[in-house]
Amino acid sequence: MPATRTAALLLASATMLTLSATAPAFADGKPGDDDQPKPPAAMSTVGGALLGKPGTQAQLKPGAPVLPKDLTARSWIVSDAETGDVLAAHNAHWRLPPASTLKMLFADTVLPKFPKSQQHKVAPSDLQGIGAGSSMVGIKENETYSVHDLWLGVFLKSGNDAVHVLSAMNDGVENTVKDMQEHAEELQALDTHVVSPDGYDAKGQVSSAYDLTLIARSGLQKKDFREYCATAVAQFPGETKKIKKGKDKGRTKRGSFEIQNTNKLLTGALGISPYKGIAGVKNGYTSHAGNTFTGVAERDGKVLLVTVMNPSSGEAHAVYKETERLFDWGFKAAGKVDPVGELVAPKGATGAGKGAPGGDGKNGAAANMTHSSDGGSGGMGTALAVTGGVVVVLAAGVFLVRRRMPLPGQTGRRPRQD
Repeated sequence: MPATRTAALLLASATMLTLSATAPAFADGKPGDDDQPKPPAAMSTVGGALLGKPGTQAQLKPGAPVLPKDLTARSWIVSDAETGDVLAAHNAHWRLPPASTLKMLFADTVLPKFPKSQQHKVAPSDLQGIGAGSSMVGIKENETYSVHDLWLGVFLKSGNDAVHVLSAMNDGVENTVKDMQEHAEELQALDTHVVSPDGYDAKGQVSSAYDLTLIARSGLQKKDFREYCATAVAQFPGETKKIKKGKDKGRTKRGSFEIQNTNKLLTGALGISPYKGIAGVKNGYTSHAGNTFTGVAERDGKVLLVTVMNPSSGEAHAVYKETERLFDWGFKAAGKVDPVGELVAPKGATGAGKGAPGGDGKNGAAANMTHSSDGGSGGMGTALAVTGGVVVVLAAGVFLVRRRMPLPGQTGRRPRQD
């Protein structure tokens, strides 16, 4: 066969792979279902032009695994947590209700402000304004909790009561919402509009799969954030009660109770096993938002972030099952796809990353880009200390995550594998 014809066939083959990857993935309902909401025709292009297009975006090289066919989420994204490359995405910038995945932004904003040993006595006013039907960890008025206890309540039980107490410590809900919005804008999570700090349904409260991934990546720079989101079970302080019998009758005693992480890829559940290599991050659900989830996992030295928003299949644990499929695909596809975009650096970095507003298409975030890791008053602009390990102890085994997840430009991009 002439060399020119062979080259033409190879080019056609590669083109077909790319086109097949960009075909719609029925994320807005079953084929022919016109009742489901549709994404805007044009969305934000932060991170790259392809990410602003509706439908599935992927650029598969010859030999790359095909994308999972059974994906029904309205929006999803698969990214390399270290390089920032977006491996594939579907309606990445569609602004949708985030539910409790917004607590990642709450934690990334507020966690550095208070040392974990600080104690706080809960006033009745701290618990005002919690939405009906909210998830709760079980905080009681007039009891004292450490900041560490409160963050366990946020990350494990998605406790809106814990969020409101920490917000009260942060000069109130209104101020906390303001802080979160400012932090989202600093991260260039520009699809995100914050109305409530806990992710409870509120008019106008939205985020996107792209933004939630940016937020998770920022949070995972912080040692405490990583450890909380990777904790499967913990003891939480109970209510102080009088002893009614025995030699200690009349005295008071405070017990505790066990809480388990609601992230089912971390703890497992009926019909779903813990995902090998999982180390967080956060799940959410409301009747308006549906199920949402952002996860981080490591396999063979590769760390991926996956966000899935509002699957419609009706499959049990659909948000976790679709996340699993995307993780499996992402680990197999590493080095076999061309990125469709990137996770941009925060505004505070020197220079904007490729795809960021004002970016020049080159690696731009400076090596001195910094994050707070262990609390204190800093956030952006404080010492970077993200090399500590996270240990996730599960029935399926022990997984160690000792990865540093730099933001774009901190270590330079790895060479492409062709």
